[in-house]
Amino acid sequence: MTMPTGVGIIDCMMAVPPKADDRSAMEMLRPQLRDRESRDDMVFPAQYLFKNLPEARFREDTLAAVLDEMDRWGVERAMIGVNSKHEAAQRALQRHPDRFFGSYEVNPNRGMDAVRGLRRAFETWGVKAATGFPAGTHPQAPINDKRWYPIYATCVDLGIPICMCAGVPGPRVPMACQDVALIDEVCWFFPELVFVTRHGCEPWTDLAVKLMLKWPNLYYSTSAFAPKHYPRDIIDYANTRGADKIIYAGYFPMGLSLERIMTEMPNVPFRDDVWPKFLRENALRVFNLDR
Repeated sequence: MTMPTGVGIIDCMMAVPPKADDRSAMEMLRPQLRDRESRDDMVFPAQYLFKNLPEARFREDTLAAVLDEMDRWGVERAMIGVNSKHEAAQRALQRHPDRFFGSYEVNPNRGMDAVRGLRRAFETWGVKAATGFPAGTHPQAPINDKRWYPIYATCVDLGIPICMCAGVPGPRVPMACQDVALIDEVCWFFPELVFVTRHGCEPWTDLAVKLMLKWPNLYYSTSAFAPKHYPRDIIDYANTRGADKIIYAGYFPMGLSLERIMTEMPNVPFRDDVWPKFLRENALRVFNLDR
């Protein structure tokens, strides 16, 4: 149960901010925020959960800062969000293709424009995944809403996974659209779709395990959770029948530092044979990465 060293960790949720004080995530959610603290005081959508934001560690050159932290903590590669306006992420992919691979955030309310945007991202930057945040869309689009179906079909066509937030969202917006039960219909209708959950699936982690047992192409990533808070259901599943289904994803620099993640990680009671799969091998397979 000892965390191995020298694995070449693949982090399936990281970011290269446009600048050290980037607040784009907050602006995306602003139309939905109703409580005063969220609207007026927070610089990060779920700041009440993440007390020590790591942005203070950044130099003006955010790309160099991210690479330094990756080198320090043994992260070989990381998935970062990229779009036509995010020049910092574009530079990261262009200059360091051996360290970064891209994902593309999709807004299903844009209809066919969302499909075209995903296809352009695949052709232009070679993105390895689409990502979605149902509770963060405006208006909200539940996981099984038919607005997502053209995106799911496009992912199947392109041969890439969809990484979807599931469970109670951290930001103070309604949660019903991210009920883990909604994943069942999507996996049934799109049996070829590779579906990776993000952000915990709480409080439905036991249901997430049941669905992963049921659906071969359903996976779980640990994004936005410090290792000491990994759900027990998920650890137990990884140690039994789910070693091939659980994927490491962090939350640096959005809410967690790599220092906190990697200093807590050795205390997670994974079995010895689970560690390399969790930290690297599952990501290689699911995101179709070169070894």
